[in-house]
Amino acid sequence: MEEIEKQKYYGRLVLQPINAVPTDSLDCRPAIVMKGNQIHCQRCGAITSSRDGALPDHQFYCRKCINLGRVSTLVQLATIPEPNNFVANQSYLEWPGKLTAPQARCSKAIINSIDQQQNRLLWAVTGAGKTEMLFPGINHALQKQKRICVASPRIDVVLELFPRFQEAFPQAKIALLHGRSPAPYEYTQFVLCTTHQLLRFYHAFDVLIIDEVDSFPYAMNPELHYATKQARKLQGSTIYLTATPDGKLLQQSRQAKLATSYLTRRFHGHPLPEIKVVSGQNWIKKLRKGRLPSPLSRFIKEQIQAQRQFLIFVPKIEVLPKVLEALQQVFPTVKVLTVHAADPERVAKVQMMRKQEIDALITTTILERGVTFPGIDVAVLGADDAVFSMAALVQIAGRVGRSPQRPKGTVLFICPMLNRNIKRAQAQTKFMNRKASEC
Repeated sequence: MEEIEKQKYYGRLVLQPINAVPTDSLDCRPAIVMKGNQIHCQRCGAITSSRDGALPDHQFYCRKCINLGRVSTLVQLATIPEPNNFVANQSYLEWPGKLTAPQARCSKAIINSIDQQQNRLLWAVTGAGKTEMLFPGINHALQKQKRICVASPRIDVVLELFPRFQEAFPQAKIALLHGRSPAPYEYTQFVLCTTHQLLRFYHAFDVLIIDEVDSFPYAMNPELHYATKQARKLQGSTIYLTATPDGKLLQQSRQAKLATSYLTRRFHGHPLPEIKVVSGQNWIKKLRKGRLPSPLSRFIKEQIQAQRQFLIFVPKIEVLPKVLEALQQVFPTVKVLTVHAADPERVAKVQMMRKQEIDALITTTILERGVTFPGIDVAVLGADDAVFSMAALVQIAGRVGRSPQRPKGTVLFICPMLNRNIKRAQAQTKFMNRKASEC
């Protein structure tokens, strides 16, 4: 097998027919192991019932990872151990910026974890400059011939990170992998991908950085957690990045089983804007009658007078056109669009907002993270809806005050009642601000 062909298998799980001609180069194993009436997938780790994955002639497949190509008893997984065929001792980083003292401290801790093959949690407030803090660690790993991957649950985040990494590492070839990638896979030392793409790797990375570990679909998804373990080498380090760590990471951190670095202050040094909650009784009924809830109407009027862009978050897609219609009735001069996860024009609309071609977006939780609009304010209609988790509310609030030109701003939650998630989001914001003031 030629070198160029081998590279397709380095640290990868490639589907091969079960009766393919074996070669000395490839390590092959069954893709599916049957144990009684259970299907054990060797790619995603899922265990499912044979009733749910039956094929003709007593064959079976895994339905959990079907979106990455069907894994069945008719195929095997082929791989070649990662050889780390990379150039050593070459600096790739050409970022002209400078880290603050707290950022530099966290960045140094990441480098130490890479050298010690140690896992680490980086608990940083939204807008702390997590991406920039990664630059020295990534460069250090590249210089040491280590293979590195940065993975995020959402395509939006990956697409926003890619040009920033390209600019910081212009001499490094970066593979961008996600479900909509048109380009074929290419073997590179630096990989940026969605967490679903980790299911295609096996003991490939010396350093695996998981951004936004609290975000859907990574949070509470056992297959993606399995993929994280499988994609990283046994002797390597995993760096978890989040503003809102989940219960398991918190427990490991508190029990000193997971090294933790805190960054409680944003890069510009100002505290997080605190969350204001106002009553929004009968807001659904008002929208059905084509009227805006009074608190939301006042919020929009303030934005217009101040000539600021703003975001309005709603809990469900079907609410989007109702808010849009009511808003346009009262404020016909405002340039506003709606956006949601399945919107085919989502990327274009976000770009219009960035270029300030529109005044506002009415959105679902799809814009809770991974996008930055300097100087905006945010309102959340129906903030007590179950779709808004504590992590989502913290991230939504974190859209505000990210610019040093306007480090403050309005975070307005409109809802009939205070629930546990809202109270926890308020408490975490106050906790991080208090912790920052003590530093």
